[in-house]
Amino acid sequence: MLQAVLDDRLSDRFVCELIWWRLGYRPVAALADAISPGSAPGTWLATPATPAAWAERFPIAPELVAERPANVQLTRSIPAPFKQLLKEQLGFGGYRIGELYPRRTRRAVAVNWLLAHLAGQGEPLAETGPLPPLLEAPADPVAGHPGDRPVG
Repeated sequence: MLQAVLDDRLSDRFVCELIWWRLGYRPVAALADAISPGSAPGTWLATPATPAAWAERFPIAPELVAERPANVQLTRSIPAPFKQLLKEQLGFGGYRIGELYPRRTRRAVAVNWLLAHLAGQGEPLAETGPLPPLLEAPADPVAGHPGDRPVG
């Protein structure tokens, strides 16, 4: 699945949800007692399980691919010993010059964060597992998949 993220075969929203869940954010629908007026369907909110640094800065789960400040926070939250897991565990050598787009580099950060999260939990990287339906890589990698938010 992580390779599918790097290959841009899953939506940015799916990538965000993988991380939000691990950061303790939950969908509004799952937080019936904590719904704040004006929360849109599909909104994810911080819970007591969300690290304080995230909950204070982002009480509503941020779009980790579309929003630069959120991606910077994600990068900074990867412990130093785990910064190279993308290369070490997946053999990812980066994108070529013609493939460098903010969406792609931010997705690589997301994958590295997920690997670091597994390592921090002492969990091995599974070699196989269930996959959601894969999308075709977007024709325009800058715009992404239908429904992906513009990258800012």
